[in-house]
Amino acid sequence: MADVEIRTFTADDADAVLSVILSIQREEFGIDITVDAQPDLRVIPDFYQSGKGQFWVAVKDDAIVGTVGLKDIGNNQAALRKMFVSAEVRGHEHRVAARLLDRLFAHARDAGLTDIFLGTTDKFVAAHRFYEKNGFTEIAKSALPRAFPLMAVDSKFYRYKIG
Repeated sequence: MADVEIRTFTADDADAVLSVILSIQREEFGIDITVDAQPDLRVIPDFYQSGKGQFWVAVKDDAIVGTVGLKDIGNNQAALRKMFVSAEVRGHEHRVAARLLDRLFAHARDAGLTDIFLGTTDKFVAAHRFYEKNGFTEIAKSALPRAFPLMAVDSKFYRYKIG
């Protein structure tokens, strides 16, 4: 859909990204988490936009309505983090999550990555279905690479093999 643009994060997006992610985490999913518990969100260029990583936003009517980050963890592997889509643009008709993921996959292939890992909570059942539908396979926590940045709330883990 032309009404939502997917583009790379710029420094001007920082506050809007924080507010979109925090409102989804706290209000929608009732996760008691603060900005301070997610220091990566204050340093997106350093944390995500380095090495083979990147961070994208979905923009509708000049407002950020979605995010996804790819963190380079070395060894041609990366972690998918901070995939959030505002409720009003979720679902098949908007395809915001699918388009964010497509952009991430294209970047990962171009960058020569071989695997993408992600962790999520068991609360995000719709997200589990989405990841599985898009080629991610559930793995045991013990199968994660040592460099994977574990979050305290993560209890379910996935891997996507590129190529």
